[in-house]
Amino acid sequence: MISRIGIRNLRTQQLNSFKTVRFNAIRTISTVESTQEDANQILVNQRKNRPTSPHLNIYQPQLTWVLSGLHRVTGVVMAFGFYGLTCTYAATSLLGIPLDSASIISAFAGLPLLAKVGVKASMAFPFVFHGFNGLRHIVWDFGSKLTIPGVYQTGYIVLGLTGLVGSYLTFF
Repeated sequence: MISRIGIRNLRTQQLNSFKTVRFNAIRTISTVESTQEDANQILVNQRKNRPTSPHLNIYQPQLTWVLSGLHRVTGVVMAFGFYGLTCTYAATSLLGIPLDSASIISAFAGLPLLAKVGVKASMAFPFVFHGFNGLRHIVWDFGSKLTIPGVYQTGYIVLGLTGLVGSYLTFF
């Protein structure tokens, strides 16, 4: 691979209407023979010396981006849980392993009370939050509550309803 450094610049200047003078400014071009591995190593070394950009730790947490991130995370976690449970049911039925709803319910009933509450809370709160935040997005789709105070108001409503309904589903 040949790396080239340099520029050839041609300029024409007209000094008067009868006479044109051409200036040629030529910079020397140096070439360096290198292999693809050497070029990749140079690139890696350049990237190591680059400063890293500041990330989320320089920003003050705000309700808007925290709820946005939580909405995405709860959606992904619930999707993996749903697909995991579906694939488990499919795999156990194909492999002849006895797994049905009754066995899952009996296993859950055998857990200590604190474990039951923890499992129910870990399922209830993300589900309720994701649902209410989805309704919040639908409100925005209709063009309502799109001001900064409206966004914060709906955010606090979502958090309050998540606490109430999530607690109800967890303990009752």
